[in-house]
Amino acid sequence: MEKLQYISQGQTLTEQKNNILKALDAGAKWIQIRWKDADEKSRYMLAEQIKQTCSEFGASCIINDHPSLAAAVDADGVHLGLDDCSVTAARDILGAGKIIGGTANSFADVKQRISEHCDYIGLGPFNYTTTKQKLSPLLGIAGYENIIQQVRLAGLPPIPIFAIGGISQLEDIQQLLEIGVYGVALSGIVTKTPNIVSSINKILL
Repeated sequence: MEKLQYISQGQTLTEQKNNILKALDAGAKWIQIRWKDADEKSRYMLAEQIKQTCSEFGASCIINDHPSLAAAVDADGVHLGLDDCSVTAARDILGAGKIIGGTANSFADVKQRISEHCDYIGLGPFNYTTTKQKLSPLLGIAGYENIIQQVRLAGLPPIPIFAIGGISQLEDIQQLLEIGVYGVALSGIVTKTPNIVSSINKILL
């Protein structure tokens, strides 16, 4: 599983496509299509086109929130928020071979996600972010360290945990790795400066 996930940004189909293409050109190998305000037709068009583009780049493509859309375009998987459909329901739609990730904000959420047998957890937010409207309590380095320690002490099965939300410094990524985070899911920093992907990939090696 790749350690860097780019979560797409953009208000229009063109913006979304351009931002994703820049991330892929810069070396991103895992794209999560996230376009909350789009209508169904536009979201489908984007997903269909980006799935094909990701295949050409040898990159994984997952869809935020919509397992049926992920199935329709044969995406590599889906990422589910805490208020979205269950992992079990998504697995029924997508089948056994697809990636299903789940959002978490607390140790209780992480326990729930592990019990649901999702493939990875997006744990956050790390810091303040403008890309999410209903922001959960910020975790910071200490929050991640505490939750990861609780997972270990509870003897829970290991699962890749991605830090997400407001990560804007390479130093933050280094610290998160040192405390046991598997990888990072980034949005704004990659959208604004796509060339930073190569530096991030070196840290994540």
